[in-house]
Amino acid sequence: MPAMSLRGLSLRALLFLGLWHTGRRGLASSPGVQDQPKKIAVIGGGIGGTAAAYYLRQEFGKGVKIDVYEPGSVGGRLATIKIKDYDYETGGAVIHPLNLHMKHFIDKLGISPRKDVPSKMAIFDGKELMFEESDWFIVNFLRLLWRYGFSFLRMQMWVESILDKFMRIYQYQQYGYSFSSMERLLHAMGGDGFLTLMNQTLEETMIGEGFSQVFLNDIVVPIARVNYGQSIRINGFVGAVSLAGADSGLWAVDGGNKRVCSGLLYHSKSELINARVTSISVKVRPSKTGTTSSFYEVNYVGEGGGAHSLYDIVVIATPLHQGKSDITFSGFSPPIPSHFPGFYHQTVSTLVHGMLNMSFLGTTQSASEFTVSDILTTDMKDYSINSLSSVDPVHIPPGYQRPTASQTKVWKVFSPQPLTQEQLRRIFLSWDAVSETQWLAYPSYRLPYRKTPPFILHNKLYYLNAVEWAASAMEMSAISARNVALLAHHRWHNQDSKIDQEDLHTRLRGEL
Repeated sequence: MPAMSLRGLSLRALLFLGLWHTGRRGLASSPGVQDQPKKIAVIGGGIGGTAAAYYLRQEFGKGVKIDVYEPGSVGGRLATIKIKDYDYETGGAVIHPLNLHMKHFIDKLGISPRKDVPSKMAIFDGKELMFEESDWFIVNFLRLLWRYGFSFLRMQMWVESILDKFMRIYQYQQYGYSFSSMERLLHAMGGDGFLTLMNQTLEETMIGEGFSQVFLNDIVVPIARVNYGQSIRINGFVGAVSLAGADSGLWAVDGGNKRVCSGLLYHSKSELINARVTSISVKVRPSKTGTTSSFYEVNYVGEGGGAHSLYDIVVIATPLHQGKSDITFSGFSPPIPSHFPGFYHQTVSTLVHGMLNMSFLGTTQSASEFTVSDILTTDMKDYSINSLSSVDPVHIPPGYQRPTASQTKVWKVFSPQPLTQEQLRRIFLSWDAVSETQWLAYPSYRLPYRKTPPFILHNKLYYLNAVEWAASAMEMSAISARNVALLAHHRWHNQDSKIDQEDLHTRLRGEL
């Protein structure tokens, strides 16, 4: 997604970054008295599912068999598409510089970040470009200072204060601690303040922090629209995550972000089963000690028809919501719903190989001189697009330079609904290729806030995507994958002291 430059990182954030790479070995893999599980199923082959398989292998060792069920392509909402001679991201496109799990993954997998191509941003109000980023930082700073005072810097400081607290999760996970619910995790990181953010809109939160409505409408709304396709009436926590996604230093994986998923799957030594899971039931079997043991029967349909298999542990890494999956659960008490409350918000990603119509942007600037790559939008009545971006291939070839607007190139349009032919004609002078992908990309974050689904659905049945109801992002899925793997390990070995602990960051900082 497009990036809006916010310069600088906090000292604490940089220290955490150094800690992650030089940190001490975690304590989570200490074996308990109970035997290790023999079979684990992971349902979903996106970034969450493949990261879960990777971390489950770390926690339970090489003796356990791990199966990953995925009916489509590995990568899930990380996907690319070929237009003309190059591949382009059509799903999750950028990664924050402080996303430490994603950094660890590419280091472990030996994958390089994609070569950076400088970008410039503008904001469009439906009639004209109300702000256009300059090549000069001091010019941008003075423009923003003149119009909004120090609001931009204050926003950066506010977002950093939230990030610094949330980044405590890396310390917790490094030392093997996990949480049974997203509310407990958030409270351990940020206390009552984080839970308050979940129950207030971003607009209410920032007005309370002293930001003006004009600043919110002009700057914050465009960022929320490009990152989550929603307004500033999303909750305050996901709003802060959205604003962090407008930071400088955003990066992507060379060859496509989905390569991380394939690499994690390979390194986890899991078996990929190309099938759709239809139901999960709990089965009780006698054990060799004379007691009974619970297993989970996973029923699935693949190319060869229907089949089933028994597992000791199951991790669900696909959203259990209307339109996303239709897994049924039988034999559970209390019952487990097929669909939790809430719905996923649709974002349509349309890639167009064409020539931009400059008059659409209300500018008289020559197309040959127009070098803006990312056009964000305010709340517009007449144009139903969230953003318009000039996109680069997932692999930057030698000597590549982003074409100007006077040349035919690939543009990505985010919109809530598919673009009509009339809308395409308003935005582009001409085009010769159009590719449309309709994503149920992330939850609808409008209040009232619903309590997030639990990470623990049953004794040894876990739900990774509960994290998305706090905020949806690649790194959030990776954090949840690590948490669920630790949670599964601790509960299997009855290590309750490693679950739902608070205030450990203060003690752990002293131990370091």
